[in-house]
Amino acid sequence: MAVRKLEHTGIMVRDLEQSIAFYTDIIGMTLKSKLLHTNGIIELAFLGFPDQDSIELELIQGYNDNLPAEGKVHHLAFTVDDIESEFERIQQLQVELIDQGIVTLPNGSRYFFFKGPDGEHLELFQTTRT
Repeated sequence: MAVRKLEHTGIMVRDLEQSIAFYTDIIGMTLKSKLLHTNGIIELAFLGFPDQDSIELELIQGYNDNLPAEGKVHHLAFTVDDIESEFERIQQLQVELIDQGIVTLPNGSRYFFFKGPDGEHLELFQTTRT
């Protein structure tokens, strides 16, 4: 098969700079590049994690000004080592939580959801899978 990996996930945003700041300051991603689309309207930013090329996030401004609260991509999940400390950190940053707290799955994996700057659903996930 010719497909080798998921290239990136695109999220439409209202304010590119605000979203870049959120994903770098809150999530810990780094800005890889920014560019203006060939149509001269859409602005793109690509973010990733240092020393890890398999995950990339594309932020898209100017494609659709009428963003739905929940779009085709339901959520993005990020792996963490210590769900409790991340939950406390997110609460201290006054980021809006979705639901009430940390959920434990039957296999012992744990997660919680919160909102990004455009209402996108984000998940921090501590897995028990190896």
